[in-house]
Amino acid sequence: MQCDYYDAGRCRSCTLLEQPYADQVHAKEHRCRELIDTPGLHWLPPMTGPEQGFRTKAKMVVGGTTEQPTLGILDAELHGVDLRECGLYPATLQAVFPVLAAFVTRAALTPYDVATRAGELKHLLVTQSPDGELMVRFVVRSQEPIARLRKHLPWLREALPTLRVASVNLLPEHKAVLEGEREILLTEDSTLRMAVNGIDLHLRPQSFFQTNTDVAAALYRQAQAWVDELDPGSVWDLYCGVGGFALHCARAGGARATGVERDVVGIETSREAVASAQTSARELGLTRARFEAGDATAFALAATHAPDLVIVNPPRRGIGPELSGWLEASSVRHVVYSSCHAGSLARDLSAMPSLRPRRAQLLDMFPQTDHYEVLTLLERA
Repeated sequence: MQCDYYDAGRCRSCTLLEQPYADQVHAKEHRCRELIDTPGLHWLPPMTGPEQGFRTKAKMVVGGTTEQPTLGILDAELHGVDLRECGLYPATLQAVFPVLAAFVTRAALTPYDVATRAGELKHLLVTQSPDGELMVRFVVRSQEPIARLRKHLPWLREALPTLRVASVNLLPEHKAVLEGEREILLTEDSTLRMAVNGIDLHLRPQSFFQTNTDVAAALYRQAQAWVDELDPGSVWDLYCGVGGFALHCARAGGARATGVERDVVGIETSREAVASAQTSARELGLTRARFEAGDATAFALAATHAPDLVIVNPPRRGIGPELSGWLEASSVRHVVYSSCHAGSLARDLSAMPSLRPRRAQLLDMFPQTDHYEVLTLLERA
């Protein structure tokens, strides 16, 4: 991928940009194979997508001035670097950024200056659905600009007809985080529909979703294929997010198939994500899928019985010793483990020696970087 920003030294976020893409994928898979070196483990061919234009979610730091805002990152001196034409975004999303920059000026939103701790608008978080609809979140320091945002929102909706959800996120603290806890909706709609493999997943403003929708769809399909082959009667989806894995596995053949329903429980700390999963389950007519807000480890430790199969999709730190220990001691026959860090996956596997990795696949969710997703099927020996 050719990038003028990289060549000019303005952005070096794509750390593998100078490597041919095939070499990037090979190196990632080689690293995973080194860390998960288990006899009898079968590796499926890596799953890849386009090496550019794949990001459907933009996390833009707002810098510059109200009249000339920058959307992108901050440099070493904390000045805004504009990255509106970043090649990681599809052309349809690139076309949104100039409109949002014009809106910043129109609504008189003052970019937050990190050095002086002055200003209001910190980040613009933009998500595009597979159907081209948009969610735009304005991360601001206080409620001061909300009246202006509401006043000029009709202009933004006219300029961006695909805008479905707009909200304000309040982040009053001066700290290196992307968003705060409080969200204020500006639109009637509160959810963005993400059509994945024929299933409408609902994304609310504070819900997590993968940035590479095409590869995420492949991830869900592979997990569903393994679950269908094993045909468990009961499934837990721990760290379930908006329910992607659970909803794909709720029926044999997929949530929209005519197969028999399974008992599925999804657990996620984010109440917004749980509400999204519950909405999808209702729309799909699922009667045996249940989603609850809570801690995955605490849920497992308090359970009176174990399911046939558990799906885990934890953050980079992995599932940790407590949940690994519970799985090792439980009657669970199979685990589908989706990991974004093979190092933490390897640590968790060492704590579950009775659950042997049988199949694995690298899914290159993040081309041009050393990040990835690896899906592993574990079977009790």
